Amino acid sequence: MDTLNAFNSAIQRRSPSALTLEHVIERRAFSFCEKTNVAGDNPDAGKAQEESNPSLSSFISTLVPTFLIAVIFLTLFLLLRRKFKRNYEPRTFLGSLRPQERTPALPNGLLNWFGAFSKVPDSFVLNHQSLDGFLLLRYLKVASATCLVGCCMTWPVLFPINITGGGGQKELDMLSFSNVVDKNRYYAHVFLAWIFFGFVFYMVARESIYYINLRQAYLLSPLYANRMSSRTVLFTSVPRDYLDEGILRRMFGRQLKNLWIANDCEEIESLVEERDQVAMKLEAAETKLIKLANTNRLKSMKKSGQNGGPNGGPLGAADEVNGESGSVAAKWVPIKKRPTHRLKPLIGKKVDTINWCRSELERLIPKIDALQATYRAGGAKFIPAVFVEFYHQSDAQSAYQSLSHHHALHMSPRFIGVNPDEVIWQNLKINWASRVVRNIVTIAFVILLIVFWSIPVGFVGILSNIKSLIALAPFLSFLNSIPPTIFGVVQGLLPAVLLAVLMALLPIILRLAAKIGGAPSLSAVELRTQNFYFGFQVVQVFLITTLTSAASASVTSILCKPGDAPNLLATNLPKASNFYISYFVLQGLTISSGAILGIVGLILFRVLSKFLDSTPRKMYKRWSTLSALGWGTVFPIYTNLTVIAITYSIIAPLVMGFASIGLYLIYLAYRYNLLFVVHSNIDTKGLVYPRALQQTTTGCYLAIICLIGLFGIKTAPGPIILMVVFLIFAILFHMSLNTALDPLLKFLPKSLEVEEEHLLASEDGTSALGNEKSNGVSGVNSTDSTAKALGPAPHKKPNFITKFLRPDLYTDYHTLRRLVPRGFAEISYDPVVERDAYYHPSISSQTPLLWVPRDEAGVSRQECRHSGKVIPMTDEGAGFDEKGKLVWDEENSRPPIWQEKIYY
Repeated sequence: MDTLNAFNSAIQRRSPSALTLEHVIERRAFSFCEKTNVAGDNPDAGKAQEESNPSLSSFISTLVPTFLIAVIFLTLFLLLRRKFKRNYEPRTFLGSLRPQERTPALPNGLLNWFGAFSKVPDSFVLNHQSLDGFLLLRYLKVASATCLVGCCMTWPVLFPINITGGGGQKELDMLSFSNVVDKNRYYAHVFLAWIFFGFVFYMVARESIYYINLRQAYLLSPLYANRMSSRTVLFTSVPRDYLDEGILRRMFGRQLKNLWIANDCEEIESLVEERDQVAMKLEAAETKLIKLANTNRLKSMKKSGQNGGPNGGPLGAADEVNGESGSVAAKWVPIKKRPTHRLKPLIGKKVDTINWCRSELERLIPKIDALQATYRAGGAKFIPAVFVEFYHQSDAQSAYQSLSHHHALHMSPRFIGVNPDEVIWQNLKINWASRVVRNIVTIAFVILLIVFWSIPVGFVGILSNIKSLIALAPFLSFLNSIPPTIFGVVQGLLPAVLLAVLMALLPIILRLAAKIGGAPSLSAVELRTQNFYFGFQVVQVFLITTLTSAASASVTSILCKPGDAPNLLATNLPKASNFYISYFVLQGLTISSGAILGIVGLILFRVLSKFLDSTPRKMYKRWSTLSALGWGTVFPIYTNLTVIAITYSIIAPLVMGFASIGLYLIYLAYRYNLLFVVHSNIDTKGLVYPRALQQTTTGCYLAIICLIGLFGIKTAPGPIILMVVFLIFAILFHMSLNTALDPLLKFLPKSLEVEEEHLLASEDGTSALGNEKSNGVSGVNSTDSTAKALGPAPHKKPNFITKFLRPDLYTDYHTLRRLVPRGFAEISYDPVVERDAYYHPSISSQTPLLWVPRDEAGVSRQECRHSGKVIPMTDEGAGFDEKGKLVWDEENSRPPIWQEKIYY
């Protein structure tokens, strides 16, 4: 007590303003030390502290409710998937998908679909959806397999060593590094770290080779090589002198087929946006009028008992349809009930919406058509970006790989394979100097965001435990006067809502930062977001959580006896793995089962469609639009899980067992969703995969550094030296690997272009000699190869070990080209599509076709006739049922506004 009194006296001698929250915490921590005798006066204190960490009971208390939730989710999924096919198997029947994009339907029983599901190979995703989706499944499988192999390597050796380590730990903690006291035993951890981390680096190298060969086979296949995007190169930061078609044609020669110099389209873009808004407003007003007329007609018929039109006459006669605008609707809808709106909110003049929209469209449409013709003729201001299309893919690759300008950062960076639908047109205005500044600013912003993200999260955490905060800081006692009901909401519901909002905002913020940084396409945004989000995951989800977990377990002991800080952290850092065991259980059970259940999506689909879908267009869009995955925020989550497992592989090997199971369950959930539910809107050509592989090595480096630190704390010089040697080897191996493989990740080799031409000619039964280039010629029909035999496999079927050790031989280009889709689609383009492909959307935008429901009274036909004089409008494919409910032809799923997907 004398020590405590001296401490209190020192605190009280400070000025009142100096009594901050920090001092209060210090005082209470010191008081806690005196009461519990953590400093060492009580010999039983350490034993009591060790026994107060019920790791096994904590794990069970996490496992049981999590398992029950997963069972409930899975049961609901099994029951709901039979009833709501649109939400659980849309890829099997949606008419908005081409037949070759659909997945064969599963049996409709409760459990009999498991067999059919297991027989669908992962390569089906590659052939019928996207390379990115296929590689996501592969990454989850490889990560799960890596953790499983790690268990087989470490458990038989490290578990006995850790259990008998003499550290006095209990339950799950006795399986970790913290239970080992004898320094000579650390050599087992060292050499197993060498073996397992070497295996991880080998897996990264092996999968990188696999991806390179698959990418080359995919990009050189006729399906892709004949696409316009594969033959088009985007040059950014083009000098003003080179924004001239004549100069560019002389530069690229006869290989150049077409080019588009990007324009400043602010004026026409605003007009097109206004036109489309007015058109949709007209469509909504016409639908509202038709629906109101139909409702009133049904009420009148029900009241009078009639089955025909007014006075028993025919419905929608030709003379009525051809009459004055609105004359048919006027029979059922009074003038005052027609759709109206104010030109300005609240104070504007009220006008008839239909008539106003028609007059506005009469003004806008001719003006836009004239401007579009001017832009196509090159009569508008240019911006520093050019799309150059070549006749052949090989010519495009040559231009992409060569230096285009003699000044640094001019006509650079270059991009190939950019889909017109993915271009971020506003970023094409950025010159090289602005791009450099934007990159620096956005990277600095993301770093600060990652570092200081714990501040808003910490504030949310404080809200969830206000009573403890009041106990530490009595000056906040006024919060106790808040009514209990409000206090419960603030401490219970509000933190959960705020945390959910914060985590939902983060991907949006990171994607926005990537766009501001100057990324010219959505795929480039996803790749940059992947880097940003992975950094956030590692720092905030892993490192800070681990360090704070270890520090919080020993903070009071460190305050009482600072000299013991290294030993306390060395003991408690491995114990932090218990949190991640529960984390993997949560991810593997509830996240995977929740992903396939998709209960939020189901509820939103049903509820929003009921209240918001007031026109046939809105109903069709909700019905036909599939959920999409954001690769930049999906991959980092599971890459970080793999990093966590690798980091704890030697310190706490038990984590890898739960990681292997959890990652495999997540793989099954994504496998189902990619085959039957979701769609890929953004195509990175699989580049997210090698980035994820590179990011996975972060786990090896963190584990090595952590082991070096733990050995240093335990003063074990031999293990430290060995781990430092391995760290140097890992860095040199990694640098050599990246130097060798980086060019193959970016470019296509000339040798394989020639080889592909020869193979295609052989499969077509013709000679490759004297033929025009078949790879990249728009006239080649890739569907013709459907019936062509690929010939015998290039290698005899190897055993598992041989195939695993020789990826360069058994997963080479000739083998993997047999996986890529051959007869998926015919790549050909309408002349108008080919002309307008890389114009700004406002230049190529067509006047939209309006779609309204057909009614029996003939209102829709008259409205189509009169509005059609200004803008195209149809009433086909939608109508009303006998109760007056708006319906459309879901079985056909291809209404008048349907547009066939163009494979750019």
